[in-house]
Amino acid sequence: MENNLGVDTQFMNITEQSDEDILAIAHPMWRDLVKNSNQGNYGDFVKGFSRSMTLAMNEVEAGRQFATSELTRNLSENFDYLGIIRRGEHVTVLYRQRSSKREGEWLGRLVLGFEDGEIRIFGASIF
Repeated sequence: MENNLGVDTQFMNITEQSDEDILAIAHPMWRDLVKNSNQGNYGDFVKGFSRSMTLAMNEVEAGRQFATSELTRNLSENFDYLGIIRRGEHVTVLYRQRSSKREGEWLGRLVLGFEDGEIRIFGASIF
């Protein structure tokens, strides 16, 4: 049986999914995070977050970060996939992320897992 993201829910542990299945979900989610971060669109930025991640996000703090962080408002839409780490009930997808305004490269981290039969974001950051 597949969920609305086209992932076979018989596994219900994302670590058992193939790299291809994980990346088919992760890449569009990462693109959406980059786009919504650049636009400062908090509502769309958090739409794929797990309940615990949504509760942990402070909307005021996130809004301040969107307003004041040159990096989070100027992420390049071009990124490089680096790898997947499987641990427990989550996978971490790693990306090389660049800025459209700042020199250099950053490590992007997207943590995914199942919640209520859907793949959700349990962590997202740029270092």
